[in-house]
Amino acid sequence: MTILLYIALGYLLITGGILYLNKRDFTPLPPTPRNYFDEQAPPVTICIPARNEANSIERCVRSAIDQQYPNHHVIVLDDQSTDGTSEILHSLCEQYPDTLTVIDGNPKPDDWLGKSWACHQLSEQALGDILVFIDADTWLEPETTSRVVRTMGSDIVDFITLWPMQKFGSFWEKTVIPLVYFALLTLLPTRYVYQSPKWLPQFLKRKMAPFFAAANGQFMAFKKGAYKAIDGHQSVKKEIVEDVELAKNIKKGGFRMKMYHGKNAVSCRMYESGEELWQGFRKNFFAGFGHNPVLFIGMGLLHIITFIIPLLSLPFLFLWGSTKALLLALAAVLLMYIQRFSVDKWFGWKFRYGLLHPLGVGWYQVLGIRVLSDYFNGESAQWKDRNI
Repeated sequence: MTILLYIALGYLLITGGILYLNKRDFTPLPPTPRNYFDEQAPPVTICIPARNEANSIERCVRSAIDQQYPNHHVIVLDDQSTDGTSEILHSLCEQYPDTLTVIDGNPKPDDWLGKSWACHQLSEQALGDILVFIDADTWLEPETTSRVVRTMGSDIVDFITLWPMQKFGSFWEKTVIPLVYFALLTLLPTRYVYQSPKWLPQFLKRKMAPFFAAANGQFMAFKKGAYKAIDGHQSVKKEIVEDVELAKNIKKGGFRMKMYHGKNAVSCRMYESGEELWQGFRKNFFAGFGHNPVLFIGMGLLHIITFIIPLLSLPFLFLWGSTKALLLALAAVLLMYIQRFSVDKWFGWKFRYGLLHPLGVGWYQVLGIRVLSDYFNGESAQWKDRNI
């Protein structure tokens, strides 16, 4: 038990250091000065793939149309929707004929996954110098596009991704989804997404760059030249976590990228029911580990050791354990909650759900067992009435 507690404490000390760095580096987009684009505003195309998004598509499209940026156009691809999405888009198109274009998606080829196929079709219709891809369950603040375009110019980057402010409704959304951001901010030093680590030898920097790539497909903005140079979504047509793979391709291609906190820029509600939440993560959880069962199982065990065992062991250690083991467990639990409450405060989430962090970790362990079963039995998840 003492060895496991040392492992937990060591892991939390390392991730705590990464979180501290990210509190300084992972910032919102800077504001855009007034009249900044009066003389020159490169054309921007906002691309939205939509399949059965009747509950969210109108808010998403209206927020894209209402951008204060002076030179933008919105294209939505209706990916054979059957739930009323098509009717909503037709009505919006009549209201905004100059700003909005709706195209009907072609049948998906067998060797493509649905979202990448939809985004590829959108990219072929987009005329802007900058292509912005957003999900249909997101919505933008009016100045978002201006801030992104200005930042791409001032930071001299080819690709920007934003991590939206996540909005929750159900108990399990509030318990489970924050762990995605928690993992990102405690495992990835975001400064290395933008610049290579100084401690890496020069000959390794280009080779190691993709290991520090991350992206959120809910908001991605590319300079069109960079997007075309890496073959866009065609290069990730079979990838479930296509956003991360696109970021890796940007790095491999020698282009520069940066990611930002989505505060006051973009918001999202990913799922609206427990079943949707389960199926949504089921389709991409294992893919996020490169379909590597050893890495997947190893990280699952590490999370059990770090976030579940110290808390569950406390009453037993208090009654029958050594003082040393009890102090180690208390330190691990304290560090866990300091990190979690720090992330909760950062994103405006309620602290009481932070107390349920070990429950959220347990939910992912159950999901992990299911996706491993899918992997070894050759089963596939379904999403939007399609097999993944």
